[in-house]
Formats: sequence, C-alpha cells, structure tokens
Amino acid sequence: MIKPHLLYLVLALPFLASLAAAFLPSVTRNLASSLAGVVTLLAIGALLSFYPAVSQGDVVRIDQPWLPSLGLDLVLRLDGFTWLFALLVLAIGALVVLYARYYMSPDDPVPRFFSFLMAFMGSMLGIVLSGNLIQTIFFWELTSLFSFLLIGYWHHNQSARDGARMALIVTATGGVCLLLGFLLIGHIAGSYDLEVVLSSGGLIRAHPLYLPALVLVLIGAFTKSAQVPFHFWLPHAMAAPTPVSAYLHSATMVKAGIFILILLWPVLAGTQAWYLIVATTGLATLLVGAWAAIFQHDLKGLLAYSTISHLGLITLLLGLGSPLAAVAAIFHTVNHATFKASLFMAAGIIDHETGTRDLRRLSGLFRCMPVTATLAMVAAAAMAGVPLLNGFLSKEMFLAEALGAHSGTLLDKALPVLATLASMFSVLYSVRFIHQTFFGPPPSDLPHQPGEAPHWMRLPIEVLVLLCLVLGVAPAATIGPLLGDAARAVLGARTPAYDLAVWHGFTLPLLMSGIALAGGLLLYRVFGRRLNSVEASPVIGHLKGHRLFERTLTGLIQGARSAYGAISSGRLQVQLRLLIVTALCAGALPVFLLGYSAGTAPRTLLNPIFALLWLIGGAAAIGAANRAKFHRLAALVMVGVAGLMTCVSFIWLSAPDLGLTQLLVETVTLVLLLLGLRWLPLRRPDVWPGAQTPLAVRLRRGGDLLLAGIGGVGMAALSYATMTRAPPEGVGRFFLEQAYPGGGGKNVVNVILVDFRSFDTLGEITVLSIVAVTIFSLLRRFRPAAESVEAPDQQKVQNAFDDAGAERERGDTARHYLMVPRVLMEWLFPIIVTFALYLLMRGHDWPGGGFAAGVTASIALIILYMAGGTRWVEARLNVQPLVWISAGLVCAVATGAGALLSGAPFLTTYFQYFEVPLTGAVPVASALLFDIGVFMVVVGTTALILIALAHQSIRAPRSRPAAGSSPEDPAEGES
Repeated sequence: MIKPHLLYLVLALPFLASLAAAFLPSVTRNLASSLAGVVTLLAIGALLSFYPAVSQGDVVRIDQPWLPSLGLDLVLRLDGFTWLFALLVLAIGALVVLYARYYMSPDDPVPRFFSFLMAFMGSMLGIVLSGNLIQTIFFWELTSLFSFLLIGYWHHNQSARDGARMALIVTATGGVCLLLGFLLIGHIAGSYDLEVVLSSGGLIRAHPLYLPALVLVLIGAFTKSAQVPFHFWLPHAMAAPTPVSAYLHSATMVKAGIFILILLWPVLAGTQAWYLIVATTGLATLLVGAWAAIFQHDLKGLLAYSTISHLGLITLLLGLGSPLAAVAAIFHTVNHATFKASLFMAAGIIDHETGTRDLRRLSGLFRCMPVTATLAMVAAAAMAGVPLLNGFLSKEMFLAEALGAHSGTLLDKALPVLATLASMFSVLYSVRFIHQTFFGPPPSDLPHQPGEAPHWMRLPIEVLVLLCLVLGVAPAATIGPLLGDAARAVLGARTPAYDLAVWHGFTLPLLMSGIALAGGLLLYRVFGRRLNSVEASPVIGHLKGHRLFERTLTGLIQGARSAYGAISSGRLQVQLRLLIVTALCAGALPVFLLGYSAGTAPRTLLNPIFALLWLIGGAAAIGAANRAKFHRLAALVMVGVAGLMTCVSFIWLSAPDLGLTQLLVETVTLVLLLLGLRWLPLRRPDVWPGAQTPLAVRLRRGGDLLLAGIGGVGMAALSYATMTRAPPEGVGRFFLEQAYPGGGGKNVVNVILVDFRSFDTLGEITVLSIVAVTIFSLLRRFRPAAESVEAPDQQKVQNAFDDAGAERERGDTARHYLMVPRVLMEWLFPIIVTFALYLLMRGHDWPGGGFAAGVTASIALIILYMAGGTRWVEARLNVQPLVWISAGLVCAVATGAGALLSGAPFLTTYFQYFEVPLTGAVPVASALLFDIGVFMVVVGTTALILIALAHQSIRAPRSRPAAGSSPEDPAEGES
C-alpha cells in the first residue's frame, strides 16, 4: 500500500539538498553534484511508487491543518497530470545535474550553483504538488526568486544581472496578479482547496467576477510562460549558464504558466472570453517567436525565441477550448521538454568546445564532433516536426485542431493558414541551426580547437534524443498510458477518444505538415545565407519589449524620486512630521464620517497619586522636547523618566508582565540611545554663529507642539471612548478561559504570544533579526564624520570633531574607573543571567517569558560592555550574535515543525505534567522551546546592535590627511 506521506519526501528532498550544498566548500564540485544527483534520483524513486495509484485514477492527497478557519491548509495532491509533470521536472533535473557537473568550471562556486538549482527544483515541485491555491502562490514566487539567483549566477556579468532583474520583476509582478486572481476564484468557490475549485467550474464561469479573475490569472500565467507582450524577459535570461537555460526553458520556469493553464482548464475554459484572450495571445506568441528566431545569430538566442514560439503553440491549443486540443497541449508540453533540453545542452557543448555560439562564425563542426552533431540534428528535426519523431505527432495534432471550427470568427478561419506558416518558420530556423553549425567549410578562427565533449557530458543529450525517437516511433506503447492518465485527470468525463498512431493515412493535417517542411527548406535555400547579414528581425526588431520595460522602470523610478522630493526631505524631522500628519488624517477620517461618542460605562474617580505620576511623566516629556535649554543627555534622561512612568502605570493597572517588559526595554534602549547620540552632529553655537534664526525656530517648534498636541488629544479621546465602553464579549474572555486548558499556562499574555498568536510572534522576531542585521550592515561602513554637518566654518567643525573624538577615546579607555568598579560589574553578570533564566522558565505561568528574559540577558552584556568595551566582551565571552539569531529562529521554526509532524497545525502547543521526585507534578509545555528561540533572537539582535554602535563609536577619530595623501578608508579597522 502506498504511503501518502512519501509526498513530503518528494517535496522536501530538493530543499534539503539545497541546504546541504550551501554549506559545502567551493572546491567540492564532485560532492555537490553527486549530492544533487542522488537526491534527485531518490525523489524520482519515491514519485514512481505512486504510479500504480494514479494510473487507476486515484488522487493521492495529504492534508495538514494550518488555518482551518480561513480554509488555508497545507495540502499535497497528486493525480495523473501532476504526476507526469512532477516526473518531467525531476527527470530533466537529474539529466541537467549530470550535464552541469561537466559544464561548470572548477573556478566557479559550484556548490552554490547546485544549491540554487535544487531549491528551484523544489519550488517547481511545490507548484505542481500543491493542493491549495494560496500554497501554489507561495511556491510560484519561490520559483521567481530562485530563477533570479540562477540567471544572475555569473553576477560579475552585467548582462546576467540585467537579465535576472528583468525576469524577477516581470514574473513577480505576474505573481501578484495571479494571487489576486486566485483570491477571486477562492471567493467565488468558497474555498481555496483545489478539489473544491476544480469541481466549481460552472459556478465560477457564471459569476460576475469571472472575467476579472480570468484576466488576472492569465496575466500571471502569461508572464511566467513568456507570452506576448511579456516575452522579452526570456531571451535576456540566456545570460545564465547553459544548464540553467536547459532546465528553466524546457521543463520548469516557463512551463509553470502552462501548468496553471492546463490545471485550471476545466474551470476557466469554455467561454468566449477564454477563447479570444488565450487563443489570440498564443497565436501572436507562436508567430512572433518563430519569426524572431529566424534572425538570431546566437545559438541560445535562437533556441530562446523558438521556446517562446512553442509556448505560444501550447497556449493556442489550450485557448481553442476543445478537449482534444487540451490533450495535444499536454502531449506537446512533454515533447518540447525533451527536444528543447537536448538542444540547449548541445548548444552548451558547442560553446564549451569552440568558445563561441555565433552562427556566423560556426561551420563544419560535423567533422570535429560527429556524435554531438548527430544528436543535435535529431533533436532539431523533432523541433521542426519531421516524421518518426515525437515533435511531428504533437504538431500534427495541432494542425488537425487548427482545422476545426471553434467559434466561427475571423481568427478561426485564418488559423489553418497561420498555423502552417508558423510551422514553416519552425522548419526554417531548425534547418539554419543545423546547417550553419555542422556543415559547410571546416571551422577556422575559433577561440578554441573544437572536439567532442566527454561522454558523460553527452549522456543526458543521448537519453533525451533516444526519447524523441522512441516516442516518435512507438507513441502508443510509450507515452500513451502516461498521456491518458494525465488527460483523464484534467478532463475527467470529457476526455476524448484519440489515436497516437504514427500513420493516419493521407489527411489534410499531413498535407499541411508536408507544406511546412517543404516551405521551410525552400525558404532556407533562398534566404539562408542572407540571414547572417541581418542584425535584427524586420518589424519585430523595432518593437523590442525590453526597451519598453526599461523605459517604464526608469519612469517609475524617476516618478518616485520626484514624488519623494516633493513631499519629503533628507531631514528626519520633516519625514516624521509627514508621517504624523498622515496618521492624524487617517485617524480623523472615521471620526468625521461616523462621529464621536463616549461610552456609557460608569466612570472611576481619578486617583491623585496616579495623576501625580502622569504629571511627572508629562513634565519629563515636555522637558525632553525642549532641546534648546537642555543637553541631549539630559533630554534622554527625561525620556527615560517618561518611560518609567509608563512602566508604573502598567503595574498600577494590574499588568505586571507589561510593566516588567517595559522597564527592561527602557533600560536597554537608554544605553543604545546613548551610543546613538554620538552619531548626531554637534550642536555648537560658538562654532556655528547665527546658524539658528529665532523666528524660524519658533515657527518650527510651534508647529511641532501643535502636531503633538493634536496627536495626544486624539489618542486620549480614542482611549477614553474605548475604555468607557463595556468590554466586548468573545476575544478577551476567550483568552482568559482558554489560556490554561488550551495553552497550559496561567500567564495569559505569554500564552497569547507563544501559542494563540505564535505565528505573529515568529514574524516579529524574524523582522527583529532583519532589522538588527540591517543596522549592522549600515553602521559597519560608516562613522560620524565632520562632513555630515554643514557649517560656515568647516575648519572649526573639523577641529571640534577631532576634540570630541579624542574625548570619546579617552572616555572609553577609562570608563571602568568611573562610578562603579569593573570587578563589581563583572560580579553582576552571572546574577543578571541567572535572573534572566528565571524569567524564561517562569514566563508561562508568571510575569516573564522569552522576550523579557532576552532583554534581561542583554542588560548583562551591556554591563560588561560598560566595564571593558565590546572588544573585551568578545574576548571574554566570544559573543557571536549571528549564531544566536540563527539558532533562535531555527529553534522557533523547529517547534512549529514538531507540531506539524504530530499532525497538529503549525506551532500548536503541547503541554503535559510530569512527576518529579521530591517536587511533584511539574508542567512542561512545548511553548518553552519557542520561548527559548525568542530569548536567543532578542539576545543576538541586541548584542549585534550594541557591537555595531559601540565599535563605531569608540574608534579613534579620523585625522585630517596631509597634503597629497589619500584620506583614511572609512571601513579600515572594522571588527
């Protein structure tokens, strides 16, 4: 009996291999390729075990609860069609891995290449195996991301970077449209589950939102499958290594859009809108790609445009709307993958052995590499539709469908002629590929002396060419059962009767195919050599989509800069004013539309002591804002006083957990802000005489006071209206009642953070980690400098900064002699760490938790820093913040993954009581592991920010360079 959980293995293996390859040394090319190959073969073996089930029409499915209330579960689904597509992804991937082992240079970081390749393979499998529309979007965007990394693998190449950027922007934009379309479809069907959606075709097509959903889904599919007018990114992706081109353009990246069109064919096809949009787009892509391929001089460029043309052919077949056309589309998808992957690999061997891909320089290579030439000739013949090869069969099915009546429109009537013309162009560029590369005079003036590639490098091409022959000679016995299973999975009861025989007699489609073959040969005979003198394809060469893309992108960037310049400023104060004004307008809008009213709950008399606390806090806040009369350090102390009053307020209002956390955060923030003060420009009236105009200062400060007053009054009014109303039933009561029975904890705040809303907490610590790394990356390259301050007398400013820098350096070396002895501060370290662990362990039932414990441990690090500086702390404790951050995120995610493995939704808490001798029953919850992850992330991020600020602050001041010498490198001496 087949175990459905093997689907997890099929999906997970490529990602695990990607992770393992990422940590391999760059010199382990054989190990990286062997790892990728073995993992791919294991995934193929696991996939093959499902064939007996899918061949009987069964649907293998695994459901993992995620967000059941929103209809979002993790679902893996496998039927005859998805099985065939997954096999295509894995089989072509295995051959590409073998080919890449010999193609990639030992000088390249090959493990990184295989890491990207396996991650891309896993992402493509995720699209194919997903049984939920939102889950499909997740993997869809992953393919865009990893294709970006693969296309830009040779990042030292400008064309590779440009091609990767273009592919990412186009396909990711299409992914947003696809997401919106899927949201509409899920709304119409009432579920995002693929089974429900596939059974709701009639409901979806009859809904008023059908047309918007259709257009959005088609934009997403068309951008991925390079349909006109989004086709321009695909030729620019040729800057990627040839194994990438062979994989992305045969069985994966561009086929993702085709996969979505076939998968949703029963749901979206069958309407006039589908026919007009999909068929017209497919026909335009078929003709444009074929015409442009004729005039390409680069072998990979020719194959890229031919890929666009064949993708248009498949799209056109799907647009016709007939079940037999859908079967032909599936068949040609398989055939195209076999001959196109082999042609790309052959082009890579030619480039590898000769040093060029320019058709105008290549000739007579049959003498030097007869085996490669023979293989490429067979594959090109399959692409051209020569009889007894697989391409001929699916192309004949295409011509037969082009003759049928589908809508009675002008497009329908012109389709047979245009289909024959496109097939003729296909023959023309295939013949040009073969004749100009392998025949003619002996090659001369090539960068390398050509010769045959190693046998193992040719083996993938031999396998694929053999498939072209076998499928073309005996299609019914080879591909027939697989094609039938796939067709029945997509079409169900509408599956038509069809015959995969090689000979159907003298038919009109056969005549059209013969005309295309003869016409293509005749056109090459007449115009073949003239093509070498044409620099761009006529008509289409002047309508390059990438030019429009670049102009659009440039316009958007310039528009954004203009808008930014109009509404913002380089000064932080101006930006803050803009944000506050926007927030005030957004908050005032509901009041103006709906009105304002206070609640009817009974009021409570104001306690005089509580009022006194807030009078102190308010006075401190006003004093901190009055920077004209106070030093920045004093202003910072007053800010701390206001924060302390907030802590006392939390405790006063019976929220000790919030009060404790606020107090700890205030402590850490105060130290970090003290370090950050050193980055601010000096405020020296004696250095900048007349720099501040009294009237301008009063106007600015008056406006700030007005904004602050409006904001404060607004928040007070909102709080008053909320607190004078009776608490709503449901949310608060639910958490209070379910905290212990559902989460195993008495501290409701902590249970909410690590159980009920643990996914939010996971996102928050991830953002916190990103912010810390960003701060470190920014500050490690810069330091406070005199040039950051505009002043009339730059020499005086420079002298002031030099003096301040010297004082900072002296202060840093002598800080442990001030106020508190170093040894006492060292003794405090284990005490505070112990207290942090105490807060961590008790947080599920009493005030504390991972965040509070992490901040407490950070205070211990800060005390050590105050005692001896960051370098002394690193020497004594070997602090590695990135390790702490990574380990914390892994621990938090692993806790959620453990819940998945037990059959529960992600991050579900498990708690149990254990009997401990002499102690009794002790509660243990899996949320503790999640809290440990939070603890480690908080410690790591705080330490990283502390090191970034402190290292830059305590460095010796930059001396003024002598005449004729270069200034000191700002990055020199970084830690």
